[in-house]
Amino acid sequence: MIKIGNIELSDFPLLLAPMEDVSDPPFRALCKEQGADVVYTEFISSEGLIRDAAKSVKKLDIYEKERPVGIQIFGANLDSMLRTVEIVEQSKPDIIDINFGCPVKKVVSKGAGAGILKDIDLMVKLTDAMVKHTNLPITVKTRLGWDHDSIQIVEVAERLQDVGCKAISIHGRTRAQMYKGEADWTPIANVKNNARMHIPVFGNGDVNTPEKALQMRDKYGLDGAMIGRASIGNPWFFKQVKHFFETGTHLPEITIAERVAMAKRHLEMEIAWKEVEIVGVMETRRHYTNYFKGIPNFKPYRLRMVTSNSAQEVFDVFDEVLQKFG
Repeated sequence: MIKIGNIELSDFPLLLAPMEDVSDPPFRALCKEQGADVVYTEFISSEGLIRDAAKSVKKLDIYEKERPVGIQIFGANLDSMLRTVEIVEQSKPDIIDINFGCPVKKVVSKGAGAGILKDIDLMVKLTDAMVKHTNLPITVKTRLGWDHDSIQIVEVAERLQDVGCKAISIHGRTRAQMYKGEADWTPIANVKNNARMHIPVFGNGDVNTPEKALQMRDKYGLDGAMIGRASIGNPWFFKQVKHFFETGTHLPEITIAERVAMAKRHLEMEIAWKEVEIVGVMETRRHYTNYFKGIPNFKPYRLRMVTSNSAQEVFDVFDEVLQKFG
């Protein structure tokens, strides 16, 4: 059994990664239904929260059916991060996760996200202060290092654990790599195999098949897998991995009818949560490529799905897809 603080999880849990404009409540709910053990919010700016910016505050929406759910925050200013913890606590998450891994320039340029990998002492200081400021478990998501020449993730993980971090998720790339090349899980395994480590060590990056998840568990010996891009437009991925673990076989291919039904539900839930039809329509677009991946001659339908501003028009396209390919 794996534990994050007092939260008990199954052996080798699957975690839905925090993804900007992806892991919102509707998508988290779908992934939870399909077997995700822990889900995380989109990452939330500490500066945005303390300014009461509407977009940041909206990201604090969490629901009972999602639990255990973590709210992920990012920032580099100690006072702002501590004030953010107090705001986040009011939403009653199960976990507060600190993003020390986002490679995007606008985040890094402020010294936040992966930018903090240039200042490990600050990274540890922020984590230490936040642990002391809340009774909720504090976890960290980070990368191997700033670049290939500065990888010291074994020491970093040890120091974070020593100040009270309850779990660490490590993306197997440096900030310099962004999302290019292959993720390297060996340094993550080195963290896990450090005799001093006793908190869960979760792997992230390129877990895009059940076989790779199994490899992360059996070859690299990690405590769980954090799933990111493989889940976009494919909430079934969690169920597929668990089925493969249990049986050694793949689940049958997702049918066209199942894909259409899931895409419809996703769009309906998105509109209900956003409360503005066009916003819900736009938020769901990024999932359609994967919902309908592999269907021959699908491009004209996908083009209509991602350019229409009317929910009814999108639903009509779904119906056409079902009639033509189902």
